[in-house]
Amino acid sequence: MITLAELRAVAMFEPLPPEPLEFLVGAVEDIRLLPGEYFAHEGDERAFFVVIEGRAEITKMVAGAERVIGVRTPGMFFGEVPMTLSTAFPASGRATEASRIIKLEAAVFYTLAAMAPSVPDHVASLARSYLDALQAHASEKPVAEACVIGPRFDARVRGLATFLTRNHVPFDRVVVEPQDEPDGLAHPVLELRDGTRLADPAMRDVARAVGLAVEPAHDEYDVVVLGAGPAGLTAAVNAAAEGLRTLVVESLAPGGQAGTSTRIENYTGFPYGISGDDLASRALTQAQRLGAEIVVTRTVGAIDPRAHRVVLDGGDSLVAPVVIVATGVEWRSLALASVDRFLGNGVYYGAARSDAALAQGQDVCIVGAGNSAGQAAIFFSRHARSVTMLVRGPSLGASMSRYLIDQIAANPGIRVETRHQITDLYGDGALESLDVLDSATGTTTRRALPVVFVMIGADAVTGWLPSEVARDTHGFVLTGGDAAAAPGWTADRRPFALETSAPGVFAIGDVRSGSVKRVAAGVGEGGMVIAYAHQYLALAR
Repeated sequence: MITLAELRAVAMFEPLPPEPLEFLVGAVEDIRLLPGEYFAHEGDERAFFVVIEGRAEITKMVAGAERVIGVRTPGMFFGEVPMTLSTAFPASGRATEASRIIKLEAAVFYTLAAMAPSVPDHVASLARSYLDALQAHASEKPVAEACVIGPRFDARVRGLATFLTRNHVPFDRVVVEPQDEPDGLAHPVLELRDGTRLADPAMRDVARAVGLAVEPAHDEYDVVVLGAGPAGLTAAVNAAAEGLRTLVVESLAPGGQAGTSTRIENYTGFPYGISGDDLASRALTQAQRLGAEIVVTRTVGAIDPRAHRVVLDGGDSLVAPVVIVATGVEWRSLALASVDRFLGNGVYYGAARSDAALAQGQDVCIVGAGNSAGQAAIFFSRHARSVTMLVRGPSLGASMSRYLIDQIAANPGIRVETRHQITDLYGDGALESLDVLDSATGTTTRRALPVVFVMIGADAVTGWLPSEVARDTHGFVLTGGDAAAAPGWTADRRPFALETSAPGVFAIGDVRSGSVKRVAAGVGEGGMVIAYAHQYLALAR
């Protein structure tokens, strides 16, 4: 507990009368930190910190990287800007050595301000001196690692841009038509900072070129997580935090299906919502900071549960006593013979914020009635000329959260047509129009809707798993009691709650049979599974 003498050692507090100082003695938090521990994070609710002992540094995420922008030593403060402007923290604070810091919650600070007006005056003057520096950092444009060159409406160009966006690689974009391709190269062209150009490159080559990890650093791990969606990243965070050597294998980019969600508004702790991409970015940064290793553009060719061996595509072989399957699900496709002609040229599966350019000024059609479809409709209504939602069922109520239904109903830019479905697609190269069947009347109309986002549910793709891992009739992985009833379970114990019919192999998130298809549920399972993994490892030892 802080003392009066220690408070008077702080220059700003030294001239104050006894009453406000005695109030502070009983009201502040006295925090002791180890080197590297954070006492505030960018985006946290406002508070005021005073360094009593040790040393702290102020960091800010600039262009995707954490940068040190200031230092605090005994007697110095952090939180001047949030307390003066009533905003969240614009930067983070962490100890660089063993330190002692006191924290004044907002209510405590404002009570002190009423008792000693000189305090807020001094804090406000410091805040003004810091604002210019903060604005300069905030306005910095990320240094582009590459440039994507190609037509605006092209499946391969979109795929490359989406890959870079979701892997948080800053890049520039140059739109050219096919006849204007540079040097006659096939599009898309990826131009690197050193001038090297890759024509229509494979994603793994792209990953290598921009510095993403594609090869595991070791042959043995404690935990291998397959899939970097919310469930998989949470498992990686918890495993790495508990000292387990952890590898995450991801086929495309961190975030999974949630990473394509334009807005998640029912995830606890984010009262105004958060995009799936932002949520994935935070989880990825957290996992890597704690020591988890993440490789992208890799899939699993085989799992041998008996030998605890995982074989990646390309032949890399890994040994791990615990394997966590968190591969999620894949979007269902439209059952139309003509759809393949327009994939990437008007028809897109899933939707992300990076697709805003596709919708800009266009008449957009969204097929689906789930939360992802509703979130996409609201997001694209801010960019498109119009948004039409086609719903096969009689209403949105059966599959969409009430808050989204209300937002859609209040948005004049969104039109919902129930009992409607697409029956055919038309266009010369790119999509131009489509036929829509009104199931209630049996009539079909031709619509000029050149941009279609399809979100009609998803399926588990688990045919690659070995026979020892039992699945239900829809391909979802059985766990816990259901796995115990599978013929393959032969251990003399019951499987743990998230364990499959192959001992040491766990399944979490959407790929698991009976799971709740919500981000929060996947995150919860990602945390739980590491507790079970520890119990399994204890049995193995």
